[in-house]
Amino acid sequence: MKLIIVSGRSGSGKSTALHVLEDLGFYCIDNLPIGLLFPLTREAAQQETPGRLRKMAVSIDARNLSAELANFEQIYRQLRDAGVVVEIIFLDADEQSLLQRFHATRRKHPLSDDRTSLREAIANEKSLLEPLSKLADLYINTTGMSMYELRDMVKQRVVGRKDQELALLFQSFGFKHGVPVDSDYVFDVRCLPNPYWDTSLRKYVGTDQPVIEFLEREPLTGQMVDDLIRFLDTWLPSFADSNRSYMTISIGCTGGQHRSVYVCEQLGQHFRTRYNNVQVRHTELPHLQARGEI
Repeated sequence: MKLIIVSGRSGSGKSTALHVLEDLGFYCIDNLPIGLLFPLTREAAQQETPGRLRKMAVSIDARNLSAELANFEQIYRQLRDAGVVVEIIFLDADEQSLLQRFHATRRKHPLSDDRTSLREAIANEKSLLEPLSKLADLYINTTGMSMYELRDMVKQRVVGRKDQELALLFQSFGFKHGVPVDSDYVFDVRCLPNPYWDTSLRKYVGTDQPVIEFLEREPLTGQMVDDLIRFLDTWLPSFADSNRSYMTISIGCTGGQHRSVYVCEQLGQHFRTRYNNVQVRHTELPHLQARGEI
């Protein structure tokens, strides 16, 4: 049987992810005590007609007892040894985003009380959930991501791939906004000529033809893309052979608008001919559009 464990800090989107899996045929349980994981899967395997219990998803978060959270790795190993195919999806967001989400919904954080502020509860939760986060197969940073974007990502990356198939995400970002924490590889393309310094190109992005033409006139651009393709073509099969399920490759330039966007698109186009599950995401473009800069 297959078991997907959805975890992460409160406010990061766990409920949304679990609802997506439920819509796609998984038998879902929210806030399952960790101590019941092994009995649950054992009981499901013993059912004469298990049906949909062959695909289960459970949400585990800081509402569990701290002692059970600390003991999670042992139970995880038991599940694997019993032949259960386990995947862990860990969702998170930066502290400011989590604070804003709680203020917007006016929900109470499960770890906050008269002596613990919301900010302290969010920080404590990160430490409590470390036993799950360090074993995660897929880490999703939902900072700046809408509910609909998260739904699409879960559908495509988790359910839109065959078992044992490597799912790739190429994401562009701006170094001035920080490196995405969900990155497996980070490549810096700030050495390429910057279209930003051509004032006629500032309102465009790396998917627009004027920027594409600017970058493709520069020999360094083609050399950079070719070198990245050669490196990833060499090493991604090794990750797939070691049963790695997900890889996130982040490409950064200064603002995340021109060079990184172009390079991500080129890499996505190339690797879609080699892998069935390839996504391209541009993390800064929605923010630039919201501010009217593009």
